[in-house]
Amino acid sequence: MHTTPTEPRWIKSRHSGGGGNCVEVALNLPRHIPLRDSKNPTGPALLLSPAAFGSFLAAVKRGDLATS
Repeated sequence: MHTTPTEPRWIKSRHSGGGGNCVEVALNLPRHIPLRDSKNPTGPALLLSPAAFGSFLAAVKRGDLATS
């Protein structure tokens, strides 16, 4: 019998480097993709649908979310 995971398995991007602006993502949940600040692992997480996460990644790759 296959069971659905209920706890997110958090991973940090290999592009995070050593800076303080790190985001963690959990890709093991079937209908939601949570994002959180790696500096605050017990804090809130943003839950995105797979489609919204795809849009978020596309915006990051285009540089639309770059900070000044």
